Amino acid sequence: METGIANLLGALSLAVMDRIEQGAREVIGRGGETPAALVVIGYGQGMTNDKLRRILGLSHSGTVRLVDRLVSDRLVERRPGKDGREIALYLTEAGAATRNELMSSRISAVGSLLNVLSPAETKRLATLIHDLLARQDTSELDRFTICRMCDDSVCTNCPLPTTKGKRAR
Repeated sequence: METGIANLLGALSLAVMDRIEQGAREVIGRGGETPAALVVIGYGQGMTNDKLRRILGLSHSGTVRLVDRLVSDRLVERRPGKDGREIALYLTEAGAATRNELMSSRISAVGSLLNVLSPAETKRLATLIHDLLARQDTSELDRFTICRMCDDSVCTNCPLPTTKGKRAR
């Protein structure tokens, strides 16, 4: 492995995440996993606390506190789950609108870094990123975790494979 490129990619990754985090704070006044929770809950209406916990890498109690805040802010509502034992999470109308603002903010934040590239450079970078993602060894849960802030209306054909199989974690 080339350590120089790994170091540069790490620095770029932090620059991207810092911009995304700042944009999220401007939209909802909170950082951490709060923005990702809204995005993820919006992917699969009816997601359970446990699946959200696994995707975000939080403890059970941390997830409950996070969901309590989202419910208190009237961005998420709890409904009975499929089997009667679980609680299903749904975005409210305000939650869906906030999620859309988060997606726009994220695209703007990352786009501002790409504005220095020519169209040809942007196309080459897109190909490299797509190829890099497509070669990862990921499970379905890994894919949700990696894509926890992705705009599913833009990325309609995720390049991440689910080659590890569907193992439960």
